[in-house]
Amino acid sequence: MDAVELARYLIGKVLVHDVDSGRLSGRIVETEAYPVGDAAGHAFRGMTRRNRSLFLKRGHAYVYLAYGTSFMMNVTSEAPGVGGGVLLRAVEPLDGIELMAGSCGTTRMADIGRGPGRLAKALRIDLRQDGLDLCAAGPLWLAATAQRTGAIGKSVRIGITRGADRVLRFYERGSARVSGPKKLCQ
Repeated sequence: MDAVELARYLIGKVLVHDVDSGRLSGRIVETEAYPVGDAAGHAFRGMTRRNRSLFLKRGHAYVYLAYGTSFMMNVTSEAPGVGGGVLLRAVEPLDGIELMAGSCGTTRMADIGRGPGRLAKALRIDLRQDGLDLCAAGPLWLAATAQRTGAIGKSVRIGITRGADRVLRFYERGSARVSGPKKLCQ
């Protein structure tokens, strides 16, 4: 499974973070793929100290600080030593909604977990989770859900300039949590 397949596969899965104050979880409703060789991806220029987690085997967290203000989380998608991943763009909150709202500083339910920075803030994800194996027992992990996933839409990615025309963004159609311009969610 490569980054594009993984991006589609993750729609409807649940990201769980067990923190001291309780369990935070959200159903993934939006992703973006950054496959091997993608000029917009963090792995494009090779491994660095900052992106080394992106080169771990499939299923690890790659967390980084974007623009000095927001943490973003990717799920690695390739074999060890090969850089590629899937940016988690939005979740529909499930567990710990009040804790998430407090972390986000909002009472507007539609904004909790909508957008990659808000997702990380709601689920209290920061550099301490970088490199964690999301498929093993630990505080941050991926889970399946019994809830049926709706129709999956796709569009160009958001907020990039290189490879901006590539259709590598996936989302659950009709979800109020999907971020970005409404015209991309048709």
